[in-house]
Amino acid sequence: IMSQDNPTTIHKEYGQYTDPGGHAALFEVLPHHEEGLCGVMQGLFIHDYSGGFLYGDPPRDKDLTPRETVPVAERLDQIMGAHNQSLDSARPVFERQVGTCRDYALMLCSMLRHHGTAARVRCGFARYFGFNDFDDHWLVEYWRHDESRWAMADAQLDAAHRKHYDISFPIHDVPTGQFVSASAAWKMIRVGSFDASQFGHGDDDGEWFMHVNLIRDVLAMQNNEVSPWDQWRDVDGDNRVLDDSIRTLCDEMAHMAMRPQTRAYITKPAWL
Repeated sequence: IMSQDNPTTIHKEYGQYTDPGGHAALFEVLPHHEEGLCGVMQGLFIHDYSGGFLYGDPPRDKDLTPRETVPVAERLDQIMGAHNQSLDSARPVFERQVGTCRDYALMLCSMLRHHGTAARVRCGFARYFGFNDFDDHWLVEYWRHDESRWAMADAQLDAAHRKHYDISFPIHDVPTGQFVSASAAWKMIRVGSFDASQFGHGDDDGEWFMHVNLIRDVLAMQNNEVSPWDQWRDVDGDNRVLDDSIRTLCDEMAHMAMRPQTRAYITKPAWL
């Protein structure tokens, strides 16, 4: 892992996955504020997991299993191909695009950047789903210029999600502590504030999973929101153990994630 100078304006620039391509004009009619954009997003996507039980029984031919994250430009092709109408026109629930939390985050990040707001996708852990103490999750950080701070927005949390998970906080300004970036989470276990087993995705938890999310968080901070590390499910148990050298490297990456002016280069893991 190395670093080089990189301007913080990177978070106003499209990346490979957030560039809307020829569809940029579709964003012009959308709200310029975060709360409104979250509402728009909720009319375009249905979550691959919770979509199967939050909105009634899906049609038999509705496939809710796709997990592949695709670029925003390609996703907009799919959205407009199915319903050629303004993005702020909510699609019928089971005619929306199936996506994961990262798909919501990528699209929201793209919309915010289009309107001139610095925004970045973050990989980490949410406290509001209840599967683990800290559940694997992705959302968006955006710069609130009037308050000189980074705020968090989780566009996935529509009315059905908020009711099911008893969420009362504003989804366009997620309170500090409700979501912890993978970088912050790593620091939390290293100082002994929490145990690594509290962080995970279903049955996958612990230091190894945290280190995968840490790498993905560092890369996302550099506008590289999709990486070979997304193949972590294919890794066998023998390769899911960290030694002290990897822990030290994770310490360095956690520090680096707090410094967006640096560019990270992370070697492809041997297990891929």
